[in-house]
Amino acid sequence: MELNDANLHTLTEYLQKTLSPDPLVRRPAEKFLESVEGNQNYPILLLTALEKSQDDVIRVCAAVTFKNYIKRNWRIVEDEPNKISDPDRTAVKANIVNLMLTSPEQIQKQLSDAISIIGREDFPQKWPDLLTEMVTRFQSGDFHIINGVLRTAHSLFKRYRHEFKSNELWMEIKLVLDTFAQPLTELFKATIDLCQTHATDINALKVLFSSLTLISKLFYSLNFQDLPEFFEDNMETWMTHFHNLLTLDNKLLQTEDEEEAGLLELLKSQICDNAALYAQKYDEEFQPYLPRFVTAIWNLLVTTGQEVKYDLLVSNAIQFLASVCERPHYKHLFEDQNTLTSICEKVIVPNMEFRSADEEAFEDNSEEYIIRDLEGSDIDTRRRAACDLVRGLCRFFEGPVTAIFSGYVNSMLNEYAKNPAANWKHKDSAIYLVTSLASKAQTQKHGITQANELVNLTEFFVSHILPDLRSPSVNEFPVLKADAVKYVMTFRSQLPKEQLLETVPLLVAHLRAESTVQHTYTAHALERLFTMRGPNNSTLFSATEIAPFTEQLLNNLFNALAIPGSSENEYIMKAIMRSFSLLQETIVPYIPTLIGQLTHKLLLVSKNPSKPHFNHYLFESLCLSIRITCKANPASVLSFEEALFPVFTEILQSDVQEFVPYVFQVMSLLLEIHTSSIPSSYMALFPHLLQPVLWERTGNIPPLVRLLQAYLEKGGTTIAGSAPDKIPGLLGVFQKLIASKANDHQGFYLLNSVVEHMPPESIGQYRKQIFILLFQRLQSSKTTKFIKSFLVFVNLYCVKYGAIALQEIFDDIQPKMFGMVLEKIVIPEVQKVSGQVEKKICAVGITKILTECPAMMDTEYTKLWPLVLQALIGLFELPEDDSIPDDEHFIDIEDTPGYQTAFSQLAFAGKKEHDPIGDAVSNPKILLAQSLHKLSTACPGRVPSMLSTSLNAEALQFLQGYLQAASVQLV
Repeated sequence: MELNDANLHTLTEYLQKTLSPDPLVRRPAEKFLESVEGNQNYPILLLTALEKSQDDVIRVCAAVTFKNYIKRNWRIVEDEPNKISDPDRTAVKANIVNLMLTSPEQIQKQLSDAISIIGREDFPQKWPDLLTEMVTRFQSGDFHIINGVLRTAHSLFKRYRHEFKSNELWMEIKLVLDTFAQPLTELFKATIDLCQTHATDINALKVLFSSLTLISKLFYSLNFQDLPEFFEDNMETWMTHFHNLLTLDNKLLQTEDEEEAGLLELLKSQICDNAALYAQKYDEEFQPYLPRFVTAIWNLLVTTGQEVKYDLLVSNAIQFLASVCERPHYKHLFEDQNTLTSICEKVIVPNMEFRSADEEAFEDNSEEYIIRDLEGSDIDTRRRAACDLVRGLCRFFEGPVTAIFSGYVNSMLNEYAKNPAANWKHKDSAIYLVTSLASKAQTQKHGITQANELVNLTEFFVSHILPDLRSPSVNEFPVLKADAVKYVMTFRSQLPKEQLLETVPLLVAHLRAESTVQHTYTAHALERLFTMRGPNNSTLFSATEIAPFTEQLLNNLFNALAIPGSSENEYIMKAIMRSFSLLQETIVPYIPTLIGQLTHKLLLVSKNPSKPHFNHYLFESLCLSIRITCKANPASVLSFEEALFPVFTEILQSDVQEFVPYVFQVMSLLLEIHTSSIPSSYMALFPHLLQPVLWERTGNIPPLVRLLQAYLEKGGTTIAGSAPDKIPGLLGVFQKLIASKANDHQGFYLLNSVVEHMPPESIGQYRKQIFILLFQRLQSSKTTKFIKSFLVFVNLYCVKYGAIALQEIFDDIQPKMFGMVLEKIVIPEVQKVSGQVEKKICAVGITKILTECPAMMDTEYTKLWPLVLQALIGLFELPEDDSIPDDEHFIDIEDTPGYQTAFSQLAFAGKKEHDPIGDAVSNPKILLAQSLHKLSTACPGRVPSMLSTSLNAEALQFLQGYLQAASVQLV
C-alpha cells in the first residue's frame, strides 16, 4: 500500500462507511479494512488520516480503528506470521508519542491505549527511549501534554499492581524508577504550587486536579511491588502533600451532581488507597505519618454525605481503616470501647443502609446490582467496605464488636416488626450486619467456611429468614426475599442438611418471582446447593431427595427464562444444567419437551451471541440431555439429531464464530454414541470440515480434531471407500497442526486415529511422507511435548503394523535411521511419557521392537537391544521424568491474537479416554515376559546371555519378577 493521496482518500471513505447505521454499508467496509490490515504502510496511513483529516469524526474513527488494529496484531505469536512489518513497527513507535500528545483529548485517550499495548510487548527492550521521550515533555508546562504523558504512564505501569514477582519485573521497575521517580516528584510539587497560584480559577484547577489524581495513581503503581528507595527518601514530601490534599476543601471543585464523583472526590479516594497501601505493606516506615492520616480519614468519613458521588471516596476511606485495624501494630488505636462504639455507630451502620440509589439499582438496573453483589465487583461500594471493616475489627475485638452490633441488630428487627411495610429497610440492614459479623472466611465454592461462634446462625435463620421464604406471596418485599435467599446461599455450609432440604421447595417457588434479582439469586442458590458435597464425597442431596420437586423445578426454571430481563440469564441456565446433572434419569420423561425449548433458545441467541456464560451453560445442558437420554436408550440419538441439526446447519452456514466450537463438540458426542457405521448426514458434512478457513481459528482446533477422530472411529473404512480423495485433505490438516508448537499434540491425536482406524492399504502411499514431516519437525524444533507425542505415535504404529514395518520404513527414509531413533529418542526420552494409556502403548510397542524385529537380533542394532529393554523396565518401575529443559519455552494456548474465540471445553461433552490396545493386552509386564520367552525359544541361549552381560542388577531383578508372574522362563 503506497503512502499516497489516493490511498488516503480510499481509506477515509471506508472509515466513513464503517460509521453507517446500515449494516449493508457498514459490514463490507469493515471487511475491506480487515482485508488490507496485513499490507505494509496500513498503520501509517491510519495515523496520517488521524493527523491530517479535516473531519473530527473521521479522526476519532481512525484513532479507534488504529487502537483495535494494534490490539489485534502487535503481539508476535510464535509459529504465526508477523502481522505488522518491521518498518511499520519502527515508524509507529517513532511518531505515536508526539502524535498522541498533540491530539485532542478524545483521540489522545485512544492513542495512549495503543502506546500501552505496544509498551506491554516492546518496553523496555524494544522501545528503550519511550520513557525519556515522555519525561522530557514534563518540561513543556502545557498540562494537556503533561496529562497525556501521565495517562499513558498510568496505563503502562498499572500492570505492576498484579504482576508476579520476577527478576525481569524488578529490572523493568528499577529502570522506570531511575528515569521517572524524580521528575514525577518534581511535577507533583510544581502542580501543588500551581493549585495555590490558581486557587480561584476553576478551569485551571480542573486540569491541575486531573493531573494530581493521575500522579497519585502512578504513585500507587510504582510503590505496589516494594517500597522503592527513592520514595522512602522522599516520603516526607509525598505524605505531607497527600495529607494536605485530604483535608483540602475548595468550594469551586464541589459538584452539583449527586451521582458523578467530582475531581476532589476522585483525588481523595486515590490518596486513601495510597495510605492503605503503605499502612498494609510498609507499616514500619509509615508509622510516623499514620496517626494524622487516621484522624484526617476519620473526619472525612463523619462529614461526608450519603450521595452516590461520594461512594468511591467513602469506600476507600473505610478500606483504609479496615487495613489499619487488622495490623497488630495499630491495635492500640482501636482498643478503647468508646472508639469501637463510635466506629460502629458513625461509620459502619450508616454505610450499611440500603439507600434509595440501591433500591433503584435493584429494580431498574438488576444486572449491574447482581454483578456487584453476587460476583464481588462491589469492591467500591460502601456496604462492602463497611463489611470488610467489621471483619477487620473482629480480628482483635470479636467479643466487644459482636456485643455492640447485637444491640443494633435487635433494635433494627424491632423497628421492622412494628411496621414491616414502612421499615423493611431496617431488616435488610440487620441481615447484612449479621452476615458481615458471622463471616470469617469464605470461598466461591463453599460459601462461608468459617463463622463467628458468637453469632447463632441457625437460630437467626429459623426466626428471621425462614418466615420470609415461607411467605405465600413471593413478590412481596422483594429485597428482603432476595436477602433471605442470599443468606441460605452464603451460610449453606453452616446450616444443617435438614434445614437446607426444607428450603429447596421454598426456593423452587421463588423462581416465579417477578423481580430479576430475586429469581436470579434463587436460581444461583439452588445451583450452589446442588453442588454441595456430602460426607461420602457424593452430592449432599441425592436425586431421590430432590425428585419430588422435579416437575415444578424444571417448569419454574424454564418459565423464569421467559420473564422480561432474564431471557439470557446465565444463573438460570447454570441452574438448569446443574439440575439435569443432579437428577439424571429422573428428567428423561421431560426431555422431549425441554429439548424443544433449549433448541429454540439456541436458535434465538445464535442470531446475536452476547452472553458467553449463558451460551456455555446452554450447550452443557444440551450435552447432558443427550448423555442422560442416550445412556438409557442409544437409539434416541436420532431424535436429538433431528432436533439439533437444522440449528447447527444455520450456525455453521452463518459462521457464528462463538458457537462453532460448541457445535463441533456436540456433534462429536452425538456421533460417538452411534453404534453402527457413520450416518450419511455426517458424511455430507465431512468435506467441509477439511476447509483451511475453519482451521485458521485457534478455538476451532480441539473440537474439530475430536470430531474428525469420531469420524475415523465410526467410519474409517467408509471414508477410505467412498471418499479416498479426502485422505490428502485429512493429512494436510495433520501437516498444518504438526508445524505449530501450540497445536502439534492435536496433530498427533488425528494421526493416531488415522493409523488406528483407516485400512492400512488406504494410507500406504502416504506413510513415508508422514514420517519425513515428523523428522523435519524434530530437527527444526524439538520440544518435550512433541517428543512425548512422537513416542506414542511411533509405538502405536509398531503395534498396528508390526515392528518389521517400523524398522523398514525408518531405514528406507535413511540408512540406519531406525537405530538413531532408538538411541537418540526412545532410550533417553521414553521415561517422559505420561498417562496410563500412553505408557501402555509405548510398552507394547517397545516389546514388539525387542521381540518381533529380527534386525534387533542380528545387525549392528543388537548392541541397542539391552539398552531398549532397560528403558522399558524403567518406564514400568521408575517415576515419570517430568523435567523440562531450562531453555524450552512452554507454549500456552491462551492469549490468542485477534478476536478469535478461545476454545471452551464442554464438561458434559467430555470424551472417554480411549485405549487403542484395549483388552488385547491387560498387563504389559506379563506381555513382555511372554514375548521374551517366545523369543528365547526361537533362538536358545542368546537372550539370557544378553541379559546377564548388559542389564543392571536392579532391572534384572524386576524382570525376574515379571517372568515369575507370567509363569515362564528364558532358555
